[in-house]
Amino acid sequence: MKKLLASAILMGLAAPQVATAAEEVNVYSYRQPFLVEPMFNEFTKETGIKVNVKFAKKGLAEKLEQEGEYSPADVILTTDISRLVELSDKKLVQPVDSKLIDGNVPAQFRDNEDEWFALTLRSRNVYSSKDRVGKLPASFDYADLAKPEWKGKICTRSGKHPYNVSLVSSMIAHYGEAETKKWLEGVKANLARKPQGNDRAQVKAVKEGLCDLAIGNSYYLGKMVNDENQKAWAEAVYINFPGQEGNGTHVNVSGMAMAKYAPNQANALKLMEFLTSDKAQEMYAEVNYEYPVKEGVKRSELVASWGDFKADDVSLDKIAQYHNAATKLLDEVKFDL
Repeated sequence: MKKLLASAILMGLAAPQVATAAEEVNVYSYRQPFLVEPMFNEFTKETGIKVNVKFAKKGLAEKLEQEGEYSPADVILTTDISRLVELSDKKLVQPVDSKLIDGNVPAQFRDNEDEWFALTLRSRNVYSSKDRVGKLPASFDYADLAKPEWKGKICTRSGKHPYNVSLVSSMIAHYGEAETKKWLEGVKANLARKPQGNDRAQVKAVKEGLCDLAIGNSYYLGKMVNDENQKAWAEAVYINFPGQEGNGTHVNVSGMAMAKYAPNQANALKLMEFLTSDKAQEMYAEVNYEYPVKEGVKRSELVASWGDFKADDVSLDKIAQYHNAATKLLDEVKFDL
């Protein structure tokens, strides 16, 4: 019966073919093919290890739970700290002991128990209208979003989106729940419209004059600049890094973890170490306009043009502890309503 169950689970997987040979490694990925496949090809070229990938937009944690010990997954790639912590909390991953990875990934961007590691950084920025606001001063902070002067002038996506939940979590880490709730009430009062759309839609709204400020991740600006249909949106705003005279700009991550029942652990480790290498980090930076997690790796020319910034130094581990509290506060203030 146990063998029959294992066969049924494995047959249920769509392409790619399940790896069983020592020269293969299986990846479950939320990251899009255009971003990671060039790196996997380079890894295979250097090591001879074939990378089999299953791409998904959601549900990887649930899939791993269903597969249990029969899962073929070796490495999991995902975005946002909340999704990485979910894998750890559900005991779907295992600790990885690698001095190479520890040397490449700063402590604040990896799990205290070495169960997940950041691969890239993305800052949570405030975009301002070039025509109506101009560049925001270096003293501008997230707290300023709640000031009455911005009433009816701010656009954002849903407060419950992981990117915003992480930002609210970081505010709790710095100021506590009571102050963060007051801040959320102030930001809600300043919204130009009900939270909706994605980060790019907020910049579009600034271009169209619906709002003067928009909250969004940094790499979307790079994507818009290089999209003929959206370039005008990007050209209508300045990118600002809040907190430069305070706690610093909030950063989130994309990251990786080794699956709990990884059948190809040695190859999984090799792939994970490669993804933190200079070569892979440079590829991430050029293709997706993200910040390399490894210090000293060159940013893309476009990202470098935005200037340096001070990142919030609160560990992502600590920020993740407040995700439930952040969601609760967003509900209490009825942010999305």
